[in-house]
Amino acid sequence: MKTTTLNRRSLLAGTAAAATLAMLPRAALAKELLRMSTLGPGSSPNLVMTTFANIINRDLRDYEIQINATGAATRHVLEVAMGKTAFCMSSPALHALMANQSAMFEKMDQAPELSKKLRAVLNFPMGVYHIAVYDSSGITSLDQVKGKRVFLGPPGSAAFSTMVRLFEAVTGLKADEDYEAVKLGWDAAAASFQDGNLDVYCNPTNAPSPVLTQIAVTNPIRFLGIPADQLESDAVKALVSRPGFGLGTLPAGVYGDNQVNDEDATTLRVTVGIVTNESADEAMIYDMTKTFFEGVAEMRDGAPWLKAITPEAAVADLNMPLHPGALRALEELGATIPDVARG
Repeated sequence: MKTTTLNRRSLLAGTAAAATLAMLPRAALAKELLRMSTLGPGSSPNLVMTTFANIINRDLRDYEIQINATGAATRHVLEVAMGKTAFCMSSPALHALMANQSAMFEKMDQAPELSKKLRAVLNFPMGVYHIAVYDSSGITSLDQVKGKRVFLGPPGSAAFSTMVRLFEAVTGLKADEDYEAVKLGWDAAAASFQDGNLDVYCNPTNAPSPVLTQIAVTNPIRFLGIPADQLESDAVKALVSRPGFGLGTLPAGVYGDNQVNDEDATTLRVTVGIVTNESADEAMIYDMTKTFFEGVAEMRDGAPWLKAITPEAAVADLNMPLHPGALRALEELGATIPDVARG
């Protein structure tokens, strides 16, 4: 008899709890947790994508985006294509390599098919490739890196591949033959450069970069560029003409008095973006895209770097289809959608 009474009580309690749960507003229910992979702190992608996550977490109560800032973009896009991660940073260049099974994807037979599962949410300017040295190093041009310790980007990353090709195109010097290509992640490399354990530090980021600004406060630094007589070489033009790339300028003085080069440095600029899986919910991506740009519009006065984050920039250099939710949102925001982005 006691057992029967307990079971009835349990059943009644469970029914009541279910009814109460059903009457709760959606905000009171558990949020959907979504992982977003990006580059390390101090990089432009980290800044933009952390801002994206913060705006969504603040304004859309059904979702919580958690930032993962470890690893390389090469691995991140594979995880999104396989449905293991909700969002990541990618780039037009990286997508082209994946679709063509080239470079770091050369031995991955499934790469072209996986690339078809990716959809763009929005693009944004990543900035320009900084090639930084301490003034005390005595290095004033790219051809002087022979025998030096150089950070090109994390192993296997698009940045690493780009810088290997740039150094060879301009100087003929080859990684791990003529100079040591130091194998570190973004965070460890920034710390190593700060500690004086690297001779050359490369980072594609908007200027001024928080990492390099911190260094320049107390240390004279120099930024190396592509020499004017190399800009028309076939090797440099091949780099510049890749999807999402172009020539960019790193202005003299942008890092203050401790930036010792008194002329602008000509370097590579690059576009990157946020991508998701084709199966991501259309309503969710629509809401997130609209909400992000509404939040950016409110924040621009207090964060000047956000002026470059616009609906027009979101469709620049696209070479993959937009997710249907993002497509609808960006059309409503007034962006002119290129044909390639319509799928």
